[in-house]
Amino acid sequence: MMVDKLYVAMKAFIIFNNKVLILREGSKYNDGTQIAKYDFPGGRVKLGERFDQGLIREVKEETGLDVKFGKPLAVNEWRPKVRGEEWQIVATFIECSSDTDRVFLSEDHDDFKWIDPKDYKGNNIIETNLVAFENYLKKI
Repeated sequence: MMVDKLYVAMKAFIIFNNKVLILREGSKYNDGTQIAKYDFPGGRVKLGERFDQGLIREVKEETGLDVKFGKPLAVNEWRPKVRGEEWQIVATFIECSSDTDRVFLSEDHDDFKWIDPKDYKGNNIIETNLVAFENYLKKI
């Protein structure tokens, strides 16, 4: 399959008081491929940006949280069609921690929840994110 663009992305599996943060993508989200589904904070790494700094920046932009960077949980990829282009996005999911659960959403998202990781099913989570929950649950 022909791919027009390749992106590296980082996603934060943020833990606070044994709960994990998920964000619902709103209708203003740029790519518009997963509106009304829950996702982890994070996004594409900018050209020349360190991957860890990219994740810390994305989390701050999307949630207002300052997180501590932990260990990788999973790697996955997806290939959405965005504005007529075929994209390949390769993402690393990183376990992170926060000192607070006070979230300030960006306009890309319209809701957030702190959920028990064991209860991830039934939360309308983007399918490519499920591997991070599965790997986390195997680990604990």
